[in-house]
Amino acid sequence: MAAHEHPHRGPAFHLPTFRRHRASAAAPTSTVSAHAVTHTAGVHALAALRIVTGFIFLWAFLDKTFGLGYSTASGKGWIDGGSPTRGFLSSLAVGPMASTFHSWAGAWWADWLFMLGLLGVGVAVMAGVALRPAAAAGTAMLALMWIAAWPPARHQTDGSPTMSTNPIVNYHVIYAAALIAMAAAGAGATWGLGRLWARLPFVRDHVWLR
Repeated sequence: MAAHEHPHRGPAFHLPTFRRHRASAAAPTSTVSAHAVTHTAGVHALAALRIVTGFIFLWAFLDKTFGLGYSTASGKGWIDGGSPTRGFLSSLAVGPMASTFHSWAGAWWADWLFMLGLLGVGVAVMAGVALRPAAAAGTAMLALMWIAAWPPARHQTDGSPTMSTNPIVNYHVIYAAALIAMAAAGAGATWGLGRLWARLPFVRDHVWLR
């Protein structure tokens, strides 16, 4: 008889175990919810970073084109016949490529490449489309600007200080890192046209255009 009594006591032993499973099942739900909130915040943060970074490039294009009175004086914009590269490149006095940049200063092809780069990267990044090509083009431009500024130098050729605050990382590196991070994360889908862009047939066939 004792052997037949064990099945009747079985459910009583399983009940606490069932309750423990229910209690533990609630924890993953709250964890998933917290993860979702964190993910959403991160996506929005990247979208905001994308927009402001793109505006940096677009504003530089507008100011240099129309002479809005910030880095380019009124009446000296590209539309007025001014050169967007002459002033900066011709004044360089530091770095291994200073003489090369001097020869580029004011050249029509340098002006056009520089301005089209600013416009293309600015519009693409703000719109959230073609982030990979925009990141590549923007990083190439910023690398040239980094070499032109040459942060490792403490003094210019005339002995005056360069006012460099870091020999490696300056704002050119930060902007390039932001472009690469946004392209890698596909940050154009939020507050941008990234999803519509990715659905275009020629973009689907060429992933590097995303």
